[in-house]
Amino acid sequence: MKVTVDSKKGLKINLKVFVDKKTIDEKIKARLTELSKTVNLKGFRPGKVPVEVLKRQFGKAVYGEVLEKILKETSTKALEEKKIKVAGQPKLDLKSYGEGKDLNYTLEIEELPKIKLQSIENIKFIDYDIKVTDEETKERIDSIAKNQNSFVDKKENETAVNGDLVVFDYEATIENKSFEGSQGKNTQIILGKDLFIKGFDKQLIGVKKNQDKEVIVNLPENYPKKEFANKKANFKCKILNVKKPEAIKIDDQFAKNLGAKDLNNLKELINKQIQNQYKISLDALTKENILNQIEKLHNVELPENLVQQELSLISQGLKKEDVEKNKKESEKIAKKRIKLGLILNELGEKNNLKVDEQELRSEIQKQIQSMPGQQKQILEYYQKNPSATASLRGTIYEEKIINSIKEKSKQTKKTISVKEAEQLIKDHHKTHEHFKEDESKKPKKTAKSPKKTKKIRKK
Repeated sequence: MKVTVDSKKGLKINLKVFVDKKTIDEKIKARLTELSKTVNLKGFRPGKVPVEVLKRQFGKAVYGEVLEKILKETSTKALEEKKIKVAGQPKLDLKSYGEGKDLNYTLEIEELPKIKLQSIENIKFIDYDIKVTDEETKERIDSIAKNQNSFVDKKENETAVNGDLVVFDYEATIENKSFEGSQGKNTQIILGKDLFIKGFDKQLIGVKKNQDKEVIVNLPENYPKKEFANKKANFKCKILNVKKPEAIKIDDQFAKNLGAKDLNNLKELINKQIQNQYKISLDALTKENILNQIEKLHNVELPENLVQQELSLISQGLKKEDVEKNKKESEKIAKKRIKLGLILNELGEKNNLKVDEQELRSEIQKQIQSMPGQQKQILEYYQKNPSATASLRGTIYEEKIINSIKEKSKQTKKTISVKEAEQLIKDHHKTHEHFKEDESKKPKKTAKSPKKTKKIRKK
């Protein structure tokens, strides 16, 4: 095999690859010899078919098989020989080939850029801690208690009001005919929430236990059976019970019902929960700030095919006119994602960062703990979806790189209140919304600003 650089312009390289016919013929002969041991042909004993006979009968098929294998092997070796890291799939163009001939082909390649990493020691970021007051913890616990929906029976002569729980059976008809889903037993709705069928709740206000009540409503647009959507339905309801909400006593038993040891332990858990809630959001803002600084520090020539691939992902599901309208902003987003992905990957490789199987299992275990009772489903999801596992590995890898950057950057510790945290998050969202509004006033710039960086290669 002989490999030469035909042309090079920027990141685009054309390689010429030559494989002499002698090498090809040897591989064909070896394959035919291999086949002769297993092929059965009429008139020959098993495993005793002469190679020349096989060549006459299967020559073209064997040549095709060998050619495919040679192209795969030699193109890989050509890239290794020239020490080229490819961005995307190379384009192969056969120039001359055939049985008894030399093989000549070209590889059209776009390589990954060589990134000169800049010093990250002057990158600045704030590591926020959130101070949660006793009053804020109490408010969260009170809110949880309020949503526990504890109800007690009303007296038989008491009528239902907003906030009450009404239990009823029903039979429904459309134009005096029953339909699929027209019956219900022990149906429960809390009046005022309007979660059953729009307008249904209001007509149950004032009902009593054991009363018959007729309710007329239009079935929703998204009714499972499309032929019944928006149709007027008559519900004949038998009120089985009316219950009123009962204030829950916030004590040790209440805490135990929520999985805590006692009320003090619940307060500790809720305090930590509020801290984590804001910490996650603020860490995301810090990460975005770090990535913006990283991007500004580096000049990187971007492979056009990677940019186009990212643009395809951004434009997925959009109408043709929307794709065209948002083209400039989408290109800006795509280029930023690709650029950051390449820089972060280079940082990961330079610092020899990898994700081992234990780290992957630990992350999956965290997901299981956050969704009790769904261990089997989560494990099956990752077992059956290799792409999901690869994506998770990429996320862990990216976080390791970000943490590595933080270790070498200038960190400022800052403790803030919940209100200050809320304001920071609100101001950030306002800035992004303002950016979007400004962009929407300009022609062909109405796409949303990027929310995440390009996924980097997984280790």
